[in-house]
Amino acid sequence: MPQTAPRAGTWQGSRPRWWSELPLIAVVYAAYSAGRLLARGDVSTAVDHGLALLHFEQRLNLDFETPLNDLFTANAWIGVPADFAYASLHYVVTPAILAWLWKRRRAADYRLLRTWLLISTLIGLIGFTLMPTCPPRLLEASHGFVDTMAQYSSYGWWGGEASAPRGLGGLTNQYAAMPSLHVGWALWCGVVLWRHGRSVWAKAIGVLYPLSIAVVVMGTANHYFLDAAAGAAVMGVGLLLARPALRLAGLIRARLGATRRPDEAAGTTAAAAGNGTATAGTAAAGTASATAANGASNLNVASNVSDKCETAARERERIPRQQGRDADGSRAGDSGGREAGAAARSGRGGETATAGEGAAAAAR
Repeated sequence: MPQTAPRAGTWQGSRPRWWSELPLIAVVYAAYSAGRLLARGDVSTAVDHGLALLHFEQRLNLDFETPLNDLFTANAWIGVPADFAYASLHYVVTPAILAWLWKRRRAADYRLLRTWLLISTLIGLIGFTLMPTCPPRLLEASHGFVDTMAQYSSYGWWGGEASAPRGLGGLTNQYAAMPSLHVGWALWCGVVLWRHGRSVWAKAIGVLYPLSIAVVVMGTANHYFLDAAAGAAVMGVGLLLARPALRLAGLIRARLGATRRPDEAAGTTAAAAGNGTATAGTAAAGTASATAANGASNLNVASNVSDKCETAARERERIPRQQGRDADGSRAGDSGGREAGAAARSGRGGETATAGEGAAAAAR
C-alpha cells in the first residue's frame, strides 16, 4: 500500500494547528496565574524567606539589588523606562516570539521550545507554592529599598501593588518572587533569538534582553539576585525535561493509536465477511437457476424423444412388414427429437418440436 503524507497538525513532524495551541498555552498560563493566587502563604513566612535570601547575599556580597535600586530611584529617566519594561515586556515579547516560532520555524523546533517554556513555567509555579518570598520593595524601609513602581506610578498604569493596573492589585500574588519567571522567560526569548535569529541584530538582542530584564527586576526592587538566578536554573531544568516529555507524549499517542487500530480492523473484517457472504449467495443462486433451466430443457427433450420412441414401437407392432420404413421413420423422429432438445437449449424449442412432429408424420 502506498504511503500517504501525514495530515497537517498530526504528530508526524507537522506544525500544530493554532486552534489547538492557543487553548494549551492559555490553560497553562491560567494555571500559572491561578497558582500564584492560591500560593499566598503566611506573610510573616514570606518575609522570613526574603530576609534569609538578603542576608545570605550580603554575606557573599551578592546583593546587587541594593545599588541598582538606589540608581533607579535617584534617576527617573532610568527608573520610569525600567518600570514600563517590567510591567509590559514580560507579557508581550514572550508570546510574540512564540507566535514567530510557530509561523516561521520548523515544527520540531517549535515543539521543543514550546514544551521547554511550558514545563519551566509549571516548575516556577511549584517554587511559588513551596517558597513564598517577600520581594525587597515590600520589606521594611530600614532595609534600604524603595518601591519604584509606587514611586513612579503616576507615569504608568500600575499602582503600588507590583505591576498590576491600579485597583487590581488583589488579583496578583506579590509574594511569588522565587523564582523570577521574568528572568526565566527573558532567558528563553534570548536563547530563541540567538539560535534562530538570522541577523546580527537579532542575536545581539538575544544577549541583551535577558541581561536587561535581570537588571530591571533587581533595580525596581521586585526580585533579589538569587531570585533571578533561580529563574535561570528553572529554565535549565525545563530544557532538560523537554525532550523526555515529548517522547512520553509520542508514546501516549502511539498507544492510543494502537488501541484504535484493532477496532478498525475488526470492522473491516466484518464488512469483508458480509461482502463474501453476499457474493457466495449470489453465485449459489445463479448456479441453482442455471441447473434448473438445464434440467427443464433436458426434461423437455427426454419427453419428446420418449414420445416418439413409444409411437414407433406401437407402429412396428401393428405393421410388421414396414419395419424397415419404420426404422427410417424412427431415425427421423429421433433426429427431430434431438433437434428439438438442441433448440430448447438455444431458445428455439417450440419451432424445432413442430419440425420434429412434422418429420415423424411424414415418416408414418
